[in-house]
Amino acid sequence: MKKIIRTTNAPAPIGPYNQAVAAGGFLFVSGQIALDPVTGQLSTGDIQTETKLVMENIKAVLTEAGITFDNIVKTTIFLIDMGQFAKVNEVYGQYFGENAPARETVQVSGLPKGVNVEISVTAIL
Repeated sequence: MKKIIRTTNAPAPIGPYNQAVAAGGFLFVSGQIALDPVTGQLSTGDIQTETKLVMENIKAVLTEAGITFDNIVKTTIFLIDMGQFAKVNEVYGQYFGENAPARETVQVSGLPKGVNVEISVTAIL
């Protein structure tokens, strides 16, 4: 059985998907981008600001599910420019302690709405 997780504190889906799905003791959070949940506006000024909003959107979904970043076991980071990796990593790292999750980072040729970074996560409930 699966449970759909929705919150108004993170951007509404821009397609036929949900913010997150809980199933089998895990939470699968859809890729989050730098879309402000209040204004609906993109925040793509610089990669650090963009990454912070992405992480805050993930936090909102986790909070709605009743968990925290400590529950994350796997993340995937999609970047338009791997040259921005260190800056993204700097912000990303602020959300995790010594028990950071497994992760991969891949460079892609395009992301929704022309953003520079998208991050998805899998967490234990």
